[in-house]
Amino acid sequence: MAIMKTINRIICSAGLVAMAFNFTSCDIKVDVDLTQQTPSAFDESVVFSNYTLAEYNIFGIYQCLGETNSHRGRYLPWYGFNTDIECYGSTNYDGRNLDWAAYDCSPVNSNMNLDNGPYSKIMEGLERANVVIRGLRKYMTDDMKPLLGEALVARAFLYTELIKAYGEVPARFEPVTTETAYINKAERDDLYEQLLADLEEAIGLLDGVVPAKTDRVGKVFAEGLYARLALMASGYSLRPDDGKTGTGDEGTVRLSTRQSLSKAPLYPKVLGYLQDAIRKGGFSLYSDYEQLWRDFNNMDLTYGKEIIFSIPFSDSRGRWNYTYAVRSEAGGMYPDTRGGSVGPTPFLYYKYKEGDQRRDVSCVNWKWDNTAHKIPAGEMNWYFGKFRFEWMQRVPYTGGNDDGIKPVYMRYSDILLMAAEVANELGGEHRASAVEYFREVRIRAFKGDKFTAMEGINTSDKAAFFQAIKEERALEFVGEMLRKQDLIRWNELGSSILDAKMEIVKMARLEGEYSSHGPALWFKHGSNGEFTMYGLQPGELCDKDTFVGVDGWELASAEYFKENDSVTKRVESLAKAGFNPDTHMWWPIPKTVIDNAQGYLKNDYGYDK
Repeated sequence: MAIMKTINRIICSAGLVAMAFNFTSCDIKVDVDLTQQTPSAFDESVVFSNYTLAEYNIFGIYQCLGETNSHRGRYLPWYGFNTDIECYGSTNYDGRNLDWAAYDCSPVNSNMNLDNGPYSKIMEGLERANVVIRGLRKYMTDDMKPLLGEALVARAFLYTELIKAYGEVPARFEPVTTETAYINKAERDDLYEQLLADLEEAIGLLDGVVPAKTDRVGKVFAEGLYARLALMASGYSLRPDDGKTGTGDEGTVRLSTRQSLSKAPLYPKVLGYLQDAIRKGGFSLYSDYEQLWRDFNNMDLTYGKEIIFSIPFSDSRGRWNYTYAVRSEAGGMYPDTRGGSVGPTPFLYYKYKEGDQRRDVSCVNWKWDNTAHKIPAGEMNWYFGKFRFEWMQRVPYTGGNDDGIKPVYMRYSDILLMAAEVANELGGEHRASAVEYFREVRIRAFKGDKFTAMEGINTSDKAAFFQAIKEERALEFVGEMLRKQDLIRWNELGSSILDAKMEIVKMARLEGEYSSHGPALWFKHGSNGEFTMYGLQPGELCDKDTFVGVDGWELASAEYFKENDSVTKRVESLAKAGFNPDTHMWWPIPKTVIDNAQGYLKNDYGYDK
């Protein structure tokens, strides 16, 4: 890591970048004459005693996310799959991409072995956060306390992203000095304890703060992030033996040995914060699940609806729909091929109960061809229907990779389902609340049909209800990349991917619950623009002759469902043979970073062998 040699350099860099950075939620009123200042005049006492300048530097913390090889082009397109509900979507595999997706992660993978990749850029953002936090603690006035809260949450957010991807990383909670330039990874539990304490402080500092838009931090996000981190800390994960972090230890999947990070002390705090967010946060669920995602694609960042926090890309940065949207072939919706790099596992569509409005929004088996018509995508090629080019009012690119979409990081439904999970675990007087929070999400899914929403859900048995909550998180959040960390903390990552492989083959063979549809697939385009497929739904048994001579119907395939090479590739892509997700759940720190660390930094889990 390069050391920023002076405070002035850090402050000017962060502040000036922030001023150039387009944060659309901020109505900034400059109350100092910047034209009369020279860079050397921007010392800590000037910057962090002035609200506007301090706020600029908070914006600068997030600048690391928009860098070409950081969240924009490496972290977000690669974090979160493969799971039992999300998988790498192409059958024409670039080896380096498939390796990273299928748990064959190498420190020398050319996508990630970069000195300006996500690991290095997030560490850069943490350095900026540390400078801001130190400066505010020394020089802020009382009215600036919410800025300190925001900076603490920003640092916790960046550290959460690091821990989610890399497991153990260095602990940096003060600006770098010559003595601390090179350090090894810290015990992850030390990070958890510090970050949870920081978030508790931030929650108090942010009390009463209501941001204008969702790309700014508010109290509810701080409470939700506390819950996420606490669930991670108290759950399972691959860990080196205590005291062996940064020694190359192989590690085991286990719980923390620290009592402070067990469920007993953490879960009551988590539930308290989540209930405060539910009762006082001002958020609610959209009644129409599709409208939620239409508004998302239209870049509606209005605070106080359902989305709590969005990753703060500028309006001309980020490549979320470029990666995740329903696929459009070149010459179709746009000049170049876009979307469809990742999608739902092919069988997820069939896990939704009839009438669940989330199904056809979340799981799409069609794509746009090169004439901007919808066509069947193929049995194994499913796309996230939450992300659609046709729902974007503003499409900023015609040949570039950036679309300006600000990815959803936390929604109100996550607050509700985390609260349901924690309340169910605590039991006793909290059981009724657990059911209430769960029911709210289910009733929205079924457009207010309370009977259908809860039919067949066993809320009286703790274990059965926990299973229902886990399944609900899959149906609610597919494509939002929460599942991998959920499976890790439940100790179900490897087993769920193995089950997914078997489920894909079962679906392709039309066995069990899949036997009531296909094997052919027919489609037609209506005069009003409607697109219909037949053979996909349960009960739609058909063959190559079903619609012969019927006006408007076209045969997509006589054997749309069939165990073929495409099925084999999809199964193999979930996790490559010889690479167990449970022992490869973390990314390795890139070799270029290790080599530049002067021998102080070392990967665990066998990555440096």
